[in-house]
Amino acid sequence: MRRYELMLVFRPDAPDDRISAIIDRTTRQVTAAGGQIVKVAPWGRRRLAYAIDRHREGAYHIVVFESPTEAIVELERGLLITEEILRHLIVRQERPARAMRDAGAGEEGDDESLLPSAEDEEEEDDGRERIDESESEAAPAAIE
Repeated sequence: MRRYELMLVFRPDAPDDRISAIIDRTTRQVTAAGGQIVKVAPWGRRRLAYAIDRHREGAYHIVVFESPTEAIVELERGLLITEEILRHLIVRQERPARAMRDAGAGEEGDDESLLPSAEDEEEEDDGRERIDESESEAAPAAIE
């Protein structure tokens, strides 16, 4: 089974009980197909980048689940015909433990240690001023 992440954007005028019923139906469909739910996280109402069906806001929800690949088609078919859903997106996640194990360096069940920390992403400050390449004079000439 593979791990997937489903993002749902609901209409802002959809009632909360209807949204929870749709999420419940989606999770039941995943478990009925032999999958399992890892996490369901409501993100709340957020402004959309562009209007969808004349709506400028949407209620976001994330569902992380593991499922057989064949079940994704049926899940997506059900999401497409649901009127309260403005947009949805299903993305396959690459699990860090499996990627490291396939490379020959990971341990079973050690997902937390394989995630990058904030310290890994900090750049060392050597005191020199950095110039952003997008601000250079050569960048506009390269576009033309």
